[in-house]
Amino acid sequence: MTGRLASTAPRAVKQRLHETSIEHEVPFHDVDLTNRVWHGHYYKYLELARTALFRASGLDDDALIPRRFRIYVVETRCRYVFPLRYRDRLRVSAWYRDVERRLVIGYEVTNLSEGRRSARAHTILATVDEDGKLLMETPREILARIRET
Repeated sequence: MTGRLASTAPRAVKQRLHETSIEHEVPFHDVDLTNRVWHGHYYKYLELARTALFRASGLDDDALIPRRFRIYVVETRCRYVFPLRYRDRLRVSAWYRDVERRLVIGYEVTNLSEGRRSARAHTILATVDEDGKLLMETPREILARIRET
């Protein structure tokens, strides 16, 4: 017999730490000739939600970033499951999936007009110090801000 057997064990529920959401309407300039949002614009929506998450966590502070630390996106992935179209209302939720070694942000894009999930995504962010040295763990100052909220 070839192939893998599907696991019957329940999947672990991942915690949505500090989930934050933004909502808006799809503008005309985000759609292509088929009236669907071009796939690259989803990353713009993710960025808006991540900014809201960082602000809610106190990570949008000039005293912390970019002076002491810099945070860079090192990986991103988006799975598209249902289209967004011109004038659709959408919600993008963002939350921390992991914060210890690096910041892993999970996302869910919901087409509110159709009541369906449009995409799931994640970004992984690495932290470097003011000298540009890659840090193997998230700095205590950043963890403290995340945990305070």
